[in-house]
Order: sequence, then structure tokens, then C-alpha cells
Amino acid sequence: MSASQDPPPRTGPIRLGPHARAALRPTADPVVADGFWAQRQQVVAHAGIPQGPLLLESAGNLHDLRLAAGKSAGEFRGDYPFMDSDVYKWLEAAAWQLARLHPDGPEGRRLADDVERIIGLVADAQQSDGYLNSWFQAGKGQGPFTDLRWGHELYCAGHLIQAAVAHHRATGRENLLAVARRFADHIDATFGPPGSGKPIDGVDGHPEVETALVELYRETGERRYLELAGYFVDSYGRGLLGGEAYCQDRTPVRAARDIEGHAVRQLYLLAAVADLATETGDEELRAAGERLWSAMAATKTFLTGGVGAHHDKEEFGDPFELPTERAYCETCAAIASIQFSWRMALLTGDACYSDLVERTLFNGFLSGMSLDGERWLYVNPLQVRDGHTDQGGDKSARRTRWFRCACCPPNVMRLAASLEHYIASTDGRGIQLHQYAEGTYRAEVAGTPLVVSANTDYPWQGRITVTVDESPTGEPWTLSLRIPQWCTSFTVQYPGTDSDLEAAGRTDASTVLDENTAPVENGWLRLTRAWKPGERAVLELDLEPRLTRADPRVDAVRNCVAIERGPLVYCLEQADHPEGLDRVVIDTAQPLTVKHRPDLLGGVTTVLAGGYRRAIPERGWWPYASSDPADLAAQQNATAPGGDSSADGTATALIELTAIPYYAWANRRDGSMRVWLPIS
Repeated sequence: MSASQDPPPRTGPIRLGPHARAALRPTADPVVADGFWAQRQQVVAHAGIPQGPLLLESAGNLHDLRLAAGKSAGEFRGDYPFMDSDVYKWLEAAAWQLARLHPDGPEGRRLADDVERIIGLVADAQQSDGYLNSWFQAGKGQGPFTDLRWGHELYCAGHLIQAAVAHHRATGRENLLAVARRFADHIDATFGPPGSGKPIDGVDGHPEVETALVELYRETGERRYLELAGYFVDSYGRGLLGGEAYCQDRTPVRAARDIEGHAVRQLYLLAAVADLATETGDEELRAAGERLWSAMAATKTFLTGGVGAHHDKEEFGDPFELPTERAYCETCAAIASIQFSWRMALLTGDACYSDLVERTLFNGFLSGMSLDGERWLYVNPLQVRDGHTDQGGDKSARRTRWFRCACCPPNVMRLAASLEHYIASTDGRGIQLHQYAEGTYRAEVAGTPLVVSANTDYPWQGRITVTVDESPTGEPWTLSLRIPQWCTSFTVQYPGTDSDLEAAGRTDASTVLDENTAPVENGWLRLTRAWKPGERAVLELDLEPRLTRADPRVDAVRNCVAIERGPLVYCLEQADHPEGLDRVVIDTAQPLTVKHRPDLLGGVTTVLAGGYRRAIPERGWWPYASSDPADLAAQQNATAPGGDSSADGTATALIELTAIPYYAWANRRDGSMRVWLPIS
């Protein structure tokens, strides 16, 4: 095929406009070829996405669209006005999957047939004026746009637009994009500020359409979509929804000093803030994004990267209000956090945003999907007690096949299916690797392509080998490697060749740097030279397991530690400790050791620690007892660094504790679990 016949570069959920004021741009045509994340993508591709149409049928989502299209009789099925959004999220996931399948292969044909059938149903359900929402079209509620706080029409429209953009980018087809544009045009004709001549001055109770409209602008070049997104973002906080923080209406985002309210609503809104700052150069919006991200990361993010402290209203709590067993950490909120952080990473170029993306991907996000891709968690607690009584439902601590409010499963599918687009970026002077996944990543320098391949067994091993496959001849460019925030020790060897890597120790042809000598700036290790094809940079990150303490203001985990290794947070599960976990105490003086278990949970590296099982004295009917100053002093001494957590003599003999990666919990038999371990 000639160059003129080559397909256009494959882009992902974010494709910046030609005049975007971003420090970095996502790379085109990324490929995650093997390793940890490729395996997770394969699970989604072979289990998650194929089951989507059947589950959407059984839950009533497709029936409701047929009802809206006049192709089915009966009552609306489902409890919520946003049932359509699950269909759109699945369509987006399926579109990203289609982009990597051969269109004439059996798997590609089957998936394409499902996608086209459901797109046809969506198109049939759309009204002639462009409006589309099966809840209101089926006669529920009082009519279109009469209940903006709870109707979720614009939220659903946002997911439709994102699915349509994904489908267009993945296949080149415009049938779903045409549906999305008609709805967007209808919204644009309906909503606007006072004096605009438009009938409604209002916003949706659930932000989402804003970031979708920015992407529709990027896809079509129609600036009015960008301006409509800006109108919506600046309308939150004006009291149009009653002034409640829950739906982001208490404080205008430009004036906000802290994140608050429903976690997903807040973070979808902030993703749009980052998008608008990127496309317009609005410095006030950029400052708001930086300020509010910092407030979230420093005071309202769990160790896993999860967010949302309250089951009630699914919302952020107060600063440092980070409970364990009552942690909400909705899977959708983890996804929203990743979307916001990735946009801020592109906008600013700062590595801290990608640090949080990594933590959230490996822990708060991945825990939401079972290892077999067929069961899900809506909430992701950091502790489940011995004897826990689970009531089931969406907020269950047990994995579930589907939910009444099924927002999380198709949301996981769409992020996992597009994950390769969150790995690398370019600034025109080189390439930046934000995440370490085995694959191939492309960029351009001075109009000439450069291609690098990453080879790694991360996160189980800390070696990342980056090979230059194509490079501009004689043109210097920079390979930027993110040094994770958790990493205190590393080495890098470059430029190496195959013979260099086979040699023991340093060779004359290479430079070896470590954490004391490497040019790390703002989290980036930048290696600039006129790279030649075949040359390599070998980064070794120290993956020694570590004990982590929380800020002392996090009352829920004071005098506790957590086990981490590399980007992974670990937990104990009752499956490995049949006597339960509520009496377990870790001995911080005992060494941590690692053991890779290919036979366990799909293949994981476990961390082994030493600890005790508290022998709690019988106190009768009242579980509280007095302590004199001497007892308290002994306890404080036991919890000091290096102290013996069994010093009070109330613990059993030393026992071995087996910690597994948090993302893999709840994949065996039901039982207790905990991330934070008491030290006294």
C-alpha cells in the first residue's frame, strides 16, 4: 500500500486541536503488545466486551431504546433515567477494540455486527429534532429538560458523543457521529446564557457532556461545541441546580479552593476544565485545575488512588477523612481521576499527574474488575472485617455480575480498551513514557518519525528496556522516562546495544547513572542524544517492598502501616489467613520478602511479612477498658520506629503474613481483607 493509501494514524480518546496550548500531546498508533496490561486488555476483549450486548439486553437498556424507537411495547425497564449511558459506554469500548481487530476476521466481524446493530437502534430512537433519551421518550418524567438535576440527559449525551468520536476514529464510519452531532446541535440550540435567545439557561446535575463537547470540537472543527462546553463549565456554581455541592453547584470552579460533592461529578467537570484550558489557553482555568488536583491528591485520595469517602451521596469527605471499611472509592471515580490527571499531565508536562495515574490504574481502577473479566466491584473498600455481613446490591463488598446502576462495568471496559493511549506522549522534541507497558510508541521530530519499543515485566520486575527502532538521522532528541514518586533508588544505562546488554557491568559504549547522578527534573529522567536505531536505554527501578505510613491526620489508620511494592498496594485476605484478620498485628522489625507465585491469582508476586495475632483478654459484656499512663507509654514505645509490636506481651508467637496485590482481592472465596495493618 502506498503512503497515500495508508490509514490515518490511530488516535485515542483525546486528540488535541492544532492550536492547543498543551506541553505534551498523546502519541498516535500506540501498541501495548504483551505483559501485564496486554493481559488485562485481553480479558476485557474476550470476556468483558463480548458479554456487553447480552447484559444490556437482560438489564433492559436495549429494550428501552426500542421502546423509544417505537419498535417495542411494554414498560420502561430500569430504575434510572440514565440507562442509555451504559449502552454508549459499551459502544465506546467496542469501538476501541474494533480498532485493533482485523475487520475481516471472525472476531472483528462479530463485534462489528453487534456494534452496527446497536448503532442502528440508537439512530432509530433519535427524534427528528435530535433529542435522544429513552427515559423521557418512554413517558417517564415531565418531558425533555424538565428535570436537569436528576434527568441526566446531557450526561447521556456526553457518553453518546464520546462513543461516536471513538467509533469514527476507530472505523472511519460516520453513522454514530451523525447521531451525536444532531443531539449536540439540539443541545446547542436549546442551552445558553441569558440574552442568547436560547430557551434554557441551565446545566445538567451530572457533568460529563462538557469534556465530550470539547472532543467533538476536536473531531469536527466546529468551535461552537467548544464554546458550549465553556458555557456549561462556567454555569456550575451559579445556583442553577439549587446551589448544592453534590452536583457541583455551590462554588464556581474558577473560585473553588477545594474539591467537594459527588466524586465522579467533580472529576468529570475538572476533566473538562483541563480540556478547555488546553484548547483556549485560559490561565484561570489552568490554575483551577492545578489547585484542585493538588487539593485532591494531598488530602482526599486513598493509598490506592481511589477517591470518595462517603457512601452517602458518593462524595468526597473532609480533608484527611479517609476511612477504611467505609471507603467508597467508586470504580467510576477512579476512572474519572485518571481522565482528569492524564489531561493535566498533557497540559502541564508535570510527572506528578502521571504518578497518580499509575497508582490509580494499578490499584483503585483495576480492583473494580475481576480477574476473569466477568464480575465487578462498584465500591472498593480498604478493609472488610471478619464476619462481615454483606447485604448485596451495588455497594456490595463481593464481586457482582451486573448492577442496578451499571455505570462501572462499561466504564472499565472503555478505559481498558483504550489504555494504550495513556502510555506515551510527545512534545515535538522527543517522546515521553508516562507508564511502563510492553509495546511500541511513535512520535515525530522535525517531521521525521521516531519509534521506540518498551520491553518489561513491570510491575513484577523493575527493568524497563527501551529500544530505538527508528530515529531521525543525526538529529538529537530526548527520551524522557518517568521516575515514579515512590522510587528512591534506580539506575539507567544508555546507549546500550544487544552486545552491551549481554556484557556484565559497564561497557565503554554506555553511560550508567543512578539516583544521585541522573538528570531527573520534576520526575522526568531526560536522555538527549542523536539516538541511532538499535540503541537502548535500560532503566532499573528498585522494587524492594516497603512499609508506608499515612499522614497522622488520617485518624482511621493512625498506628498502622501498609505494604507496597513498586506501583502496587498490597492487602491481606482471609483466604491466606483462615483464622481471620481483625486480630492481626504486623511486626515492623521483621523483614519483608517477595515470592512470585505463577499459580496464584493469575500470577502475582506476593510479599511475606512477620506479625502476631493479638490475644485479646476477655472483658465480659463491655468492650472498653481503662488504661493507666504506664500502659499508654508502653504502647507508644511499641509503635515507635523499630519498636517490637508484641512488647506488651498480649500477642501470639510470630506468624507469617502473606500479602497479595490489592487489585486481585475478592477473586477467591468470600472473607475479610485489609490494606492497613496495625503495628500495636
